[in-house]
Amino acid sequence: MLTTDDHRRDSAGLMYVYPVISRRAGGVSVGINLNPNNACNWACVYCQVDNLSRGGPPPIDLLRLERELADFLEAALFGDFMQQQVPPEARRLVDIAFSGNGEPTSAAEFAEAMACVERVLERFQLRGKLIVRLISNGSLMHRPAVQAGLKKLAELGGEVWFKLDRATAAEVQEINGVPLLPDKAAVHLAICAGLVTTWVQTCWFALDGQAPSDESRAAYCRLLKPVAARLAGIHLYGLARPSLQAAASRLQRLAASELEQFAGQINKETGIKVIVSP
Repeated sequence: MLTTDDHRRDSAGLMYVYPVISRRAGGVSVGINLNPNNACNWACVYCQVDNLSRGGPPPIDLLRLERELADFLEAALFGDFMQQQVPPEARRLVDIAFSGNGEPTSAAEFAEAMACVERVLERFQLRGKLIVRLISNGSLMHRPAVQAGLKKLAELGGEVWFKLDRATAAEVQEINGVPLLPDKAAVHLAICAGLVTTWVQTCWFALDGQAPSDESRAAYCRLLKPVAARLAGIHLYGLARPSLQAAASRLQRLAASELEQFAGQINKETGIKVIVSP
């Protein structure tokens, strides 16, 4: 059976569609993987993708994507998938999530893929009932084609989970493997929050035995405070599954109390609601 530790993209034997049990969403998430070649424009130290490489995805077969999604929903809603593969406490569909093995918005067909999801939801009379999520590192929000996809997501009543793990350039370089300036991340976050319901998602952990510093926490709050009123909230979460990257041995989980303490600081300094998943 599926577990919260099993996020294999090939678990259903499909190219683009895969089910996972999401501890944050609280049930079965129907994943859409637009990066089947395991390529991403970031290289996060905690990433669970095996053989991760730098780059973007190959051309997306939109007809196959739409067919796979429809076939999987048929099995989940009317077949025995839930009984055979999902523990009783998680037997409910909670979302369709663009996530996968790389940055979904790096696909040239991102907006068209969103339209495929719209058609399938309408076919199953699930529009407005099954939420659509985009889990993104937010790095390409300035692109008009990406913004077109976000507008379609907003029309579907969906939301973005926008990755912001750290808020200083040095930490972003070390944790996410990119030379991203915090001011640029803030601009991308503001663009996203202006187009669609947006949550920030933050993976909080120790590196080389050291928890993030007081300055790291303060910088995080400073970056988010100006956009606080436009955010739905923050998902603050710890390490749940082992990293498959070279830096895996450097990472350690933090106690739930440390995440709760940081959540309290965020709420106090920014007013943003924080949901903690240790």
